[in-house]
Amino acid sequence: MLSEKGKYASATENRRFVWSEIIWPLILEINDVAFTLKQFQDKRDKICQQYNLSINVPSRGLASLQQKGIILKEGTLYSIHYKLIPYMRLRADCDYATAIREVRLK
Repeated sequence: MLSEKGKYASATENRRFVWSEIIWPLILEINDVAFTLKQFQDKRDKICQQYNLSINVPSRGLASLQQKGIILKEGTLYSIHYKLIPYMRLRADCDYATAIREVRLK
């Protein structure tokens, strides 16, 4: 079935899904601001199997989160933006809207 959404809506949906289902739970699980590609792939595989998704959706979502500045890549490590660290320390729920708002605030 073809999606009725445009490419920008699809990209936002991918970012939201990857953030809420993979990245943020992974950050809280490992209790660290950084994660490796292997950790992401393991979590991605579990979620893709659970939701019966192709691995393309999370891969595009991760790249899109990097473009937005929410996820930063440093060598082989990925890390969250420094303004999101207090949420991690408090183990607070940080949805995509909160993350993008925090990153955009100057």
